[in-house]
Amino acid sequence: MRTLTSFRGTSTLQDQINRLFSDTFEHAGQESNLTAWAPAVDIYENEHELVVKADLPDVDPKDLDIRVENNILSIRGERKFEKKVNEDNYLRVERAYGSFSRSFSLANTVNADGIKADYQNGVLTLNIPKREEAKPKQIRVNVGTPAVAAAAAGAK
Repeated sequence: MRTLTSFRGTSTLQDQINRLFSDTFEHAGQESNLTAWAPAVDIYENEHELVVKADLPDVDPKDLDIRVENNILSIRGERKFEKKVNEDNYLRVERAYGSFSRSFSLANTVNADGIKADYQNGVLTLNIPKREEAKPKQIRVNVGTPAVAAAAAGAK
């Protein structure tokens, strides 16, 4: 019987721990909706350009501010909360709303003047061309034996 009481006490302690974690995560989730958000971004490069893709669903392109200053690329904007639905009718609000800002250092090898921005299906794509001198250059190698090279030089 003593074992059963100990087990029952442990179960209650486990319930309290579970409730503590559950309450903590619920409050954290509610607070995150009120705090600033940062859209997810992918950045990759190829031979000719640097590409930045940012997930910005429900952001009006007019609410975007993209600029480069001192080799820092800044993407700022705002996702506004829809007022079409009465707030009392929402059962759950998990997406973040409000202003956001992301900044990235750019290498000196890019041509900031040539940036092209495209916004489709909630994804902002920035194509940042590399400067000509930063693009890889292939060097051609002539293959020959030293005797052939010397004979070719003597024939000239």
